[in-house]
Amino acid sequence: MEAQRKLLNSTELCVDEALCGLVRSASGLCLLRGLRVVVRSDLKHLNGRVGLVSGGGSGHEPAHAGYIGTGMLSAAVAGGVFASPPPTSILAAVLHLHNAGASGVLLIVKNYTGDRLNFGLAAEQARNRGVSVAMVIVADDCAFERPGKAGRRGLCGTVFVHKLAGALAEEGCPLDKIVAKVTEVLKGIGTLGVSLSPCSVPGCLPSFQLPPGDMELGLGIHGEPGIQRSKVACADQVVNTMIDHMTNPSSQSHLLLNSGDSVVLCVNNLGALSCLEMAVVTRAALSTLEARGVLVARVMSGSFMTSLEMAGVSLSLMRVDPEVLRLFDAKTSAPAWPNLSSVCVSARQYTVEPPVLRTWAQEGNAHSEGPLSPVMRSALQRISSALLDRREELDALDRASGDGDCGNTHAQAARAIQEWLCIHVVPGCPGQLLSVLAGLVQEKMGGSSGGIYSLFLTAAAGHLTKGLSHAGAWANALHAGTQAMMRYGGAEPGDRTMLDALCPAVDELLKVKAAPSGGEMAVLQAAVKAAELGAESTRDLTARAGRASYIAAERVTLPDPGAVAVAAILRAVLESLEE
Repeated sequence: MEAQRKLLNSTELCVDEALCGLVRSASGLCLLRGLRVVVRSDLKHLNGRVGLVSGGGSGHEPAHAGYIGTGMLSAAVAGGVFASPPPTSILAAVLHLHNAGASGVLLIVKNYTGDRLNFGLAAEQARNRGVSVAMVIVADDCAFERPGKAGRRGLCGTVFVHKLAGALAEEGCPLDKIVAKVTEVLKGIGTLGVSLSPCSVPGCLPSFQLPPGDMELGLGIHGEPGIQRSKVACADQVVNTMIDHMTNPSSQSHLLLNSGDSVVLCVNNLGALSCLEMAVVTRAALSTLEARGVLVARVMSGSFMTSLEMAGVSLSLMRVDPEVLRLFDAKTSAPAWPNLSSVCVSARQYTVEPPVLRTWAQEGNAHSEGPLSPVMRSALQRISSALLDRREELDALDRASGDGDCGNTHAQAARAIQEWLCIHVVPGCPGQLLSVLAGLVQEKMGGSSGGIYSLFLTAAAGHLTKGLSHAGAWANALHAGTQAMMRYGGAEPGDRTMLDALCPAVDELLKVKAAPSGGEMAVLQAAVKAAELGAESTRDLTARAGRASYIAAERVTLPDPGAVAVAAILRAVLESLEE
């Protein structure tokens, strides 16, 4: 027995429950009791206007009930999944609109035999009751070069007709004029689909077999056969093939499209494509059309007429002039209609210049030396040497609790600093130096460590200026950097991270503000000692952040390598200053 792959209660009730869910979530819709007919809840607004009815098999959601609202459909009739609705339901919809005061009723029908028969029968029955009824057949499929007697299938281009006819009806246009206008526009609508997977009716096996890695061009929305199978190609190539086929003049079902024409493009998700894929296909379709000299006036991209869970996409094109575009842009309250801009897509400048960001290398070239430059250069050299000397030790510690690259990562930063010192002056302003170092480690150090150190240095840099570089300012800067690490990284002291060495050291450094003159070195010595004790204490801590948090606590018995590295950095600064 085939495993259930759809989130339903039952195959028999899924259509009724889906319609119930739709109307309960949209205040502008309601159901005719006992029927699968959705109607506008404000039908008094119809008085004297033409009512619009469409519908067909379920499984194409949001079509068709999602297009009911001011400026679009007045009612939609649903059949079973992929099954035409019965004439009695269609007739009920027509009579409901007629009784609400509609001046006439237009039936918008996709070109399938069952739909034509059932909607046609309902139309004849309604006329016998004195209702003014007309029917428009949508046949927009561009797949078959020599369509048979049944003609071209009705596909997603039907949604265009819903919109234009709805706008005309809202303006009070009479029934015959609406029919004439949409019949004219239909000559310029074409659709073609491609699929990477079949669809399946609830409770049934897939409608056809499509081997993995294959795609089918030109299939119908019920899984009817297409015209060609091939291996899945890249999005650009697939879209180019689709538009080539749609506009091929040797095909009897082609869409006449010339350079200079304006179109509305609909990129329709057939059910299972991701939003990411849809955006890629949309870009490809826009680029392909524009490369052929076609002006894309509007683009709608999303799920408009689906085929259950089919992983595929259809492209619908509609040639437009200013009047058709005006009708397309008219407002509607239909819940499934997208909130589109009325700005021409092809004419819009869609990129803007980003702000100019100076790189760390440019920052380093823009500064001049000062009295503190030699001291800071010496400290950086000492730090780099210390980190290179302890590379193997840090890697060994990291292998016990991570991926074993902590020493290598810090060595990368050390070498980058050494290379930078060879060709740059050290700025006299400490804040400028920290900003340069922040950019350098962000780019050269790599991994999360590069981001953490860069964050620390960036936050600290703002507290050190040319006129503010005394010991208290340095303490405040390091405190600000530590706070930023905790705020954005989420770790705290006690979580077995570098903070267990850094935070105790900063707490000691902050005491420099109350230290007597000349007592700064004693404070720094105490801070380094606190960092080393903090690093050693991580042996007994349970990791609650970082990679070590994923490893059983009993396996992590050595100090945290990040904390050891911090203690080594501070020790190097102290030794440099003592010299």
